[in-house]
Amino acid sequence: MAGTTEEIAQGLVAEIRESAERLKGIFDVRWQFHTFRGDPYSGLVSAAEELTADAVVVGASEQAGQAGHRIVGSVAVRLVKAGRWPVTVVP
Repeated sequence: MAGTTEEIAQGLVAEIRESAERLKGIFDVRWQFHTFRGDPYSGLVSAAEELTADAVVVGASEQAGQAGHRIVGSVAVRLVKAGRWPVTVVP
């Protein structure tokens, strides 16, 4: 599993780097890529704390429309409820 995770991370870094290069001269895009192991909520909290984040941006859960998921709560909802950073949820 660790090998697959590393492959995915390398692919994401390549895509981000390519996008940032396309924007060069138009926007000053600064970015960093970090990976954290464990459940998504804890990983995002650790990352935000370690990087002293001003805000957190997360993708919407694929199950966000399901009733049971709303009761349990998504990572985004948990981050918002934590109230430690502004949270933006993107589709």
